[in-house]
Amino acid sequence: MRIQLANPRGFCAGVDRAIEIVERALDIFGAPIYVRHEVVHNTYVVNCLKKNGAIFVEELSEIPDDATVIFSAHGVSQAVQNEAKSRQLKVFDATCPLVTKVHMEVSRYAQKNINVILIGHTGHPEVDGTMGQFDSDLAQIFLVENTSDVENLDINNRVELAYVTQTTLSVDDTKDIISKLKNKFPNIQGPKKDDICYATQNRQDAIKSLTHSCELILVVGSPNSSNSNRLKELAIKNNIPGYLVDNAEELKKEWFKNIETVGLSAGASAPELLVDDVIKKIKEWFGAELSSDSGPKENIIFQLPKDLR
Repeated sequence: MRIQLANPRGFCAGVDRAIEIVERALDIFGAPIYVRHEVVHNTYVVNCLKKNGAIFVEELSEIPDDATVIFSAHGVSQAVQNEAKSRQLKVFDATCPLVTKVHMEVSRYAQKNINVILIGHTGHPEVDGTMGQFDSDLAQIFLVENTSDVENLDINNRVELAYVTQTTLSVDDTKDIISKLKNKFPNIQGPKKDDICYATQNRQDAIKSLTHSCELILVVGSPNSSNSNRLKELAIKNNIPGYLVDNAEELKKEWFKNIETVGLSAGASAPELLVDDVIKKIKEWFGAELSSDSGPKENIIFQLPKDLR
């Protein structure tokens, strides 16, 4: 058996920054440090930070006065920001700068009273945070998840209309939705540069490459990780069995029956050590050889907040 590693895979710049913000805050201010929502969607990462003194909450009401709070990489609404400010909590914002870019787009459209269509997944924290940037008495923001939602849209003002997207979507599915939007609303505005982030695009491209040479694809990532799920789905859409595993313990021997080449990737919030564990387990079972795909170099680094540098 052969294991073919996808490149790039694993941590992106936004995830690196978010984790480092929590670690630096713990080093400088000491435990406990409160984090609103999982700072990134990975079970291992969250558990490690918990052991070091991070306390994860869903609402600011769970945080005592005079505490330090970190907003997750997925971003928060204006209402959450205002609540933290009114309570004078010490805030460090770990929102990925590429998510912040979408927030700014939505906010500008709201100021101009332009209706906005957000392409994204209902209930995802990034979507909640992005929709929470829209503040207008004369315009609205609408959420669509698929082309059927676009067909069912009923928007009166078809001239002053724009779209934005969640940053971790399927690139191919999103293209289909945008095409549908443009057909239905010919005057719709869009971002100058795609909202789907570079890391999401690169990891999906790497999975597509693996589908040409592999009979099975494994993606290391947690079940609540949007970008990790999209990688698994992409394999399946290309007629290759795909599985999402949080760690090596979730591997099943029966997956590998009659398989000669296994493709292995990791979502943008999954650490490389979990990939190493999966490789070790497969080698223990089957004595597999390892090879690695070539891929684009990712040299992007996002700065930490000033007080944590």
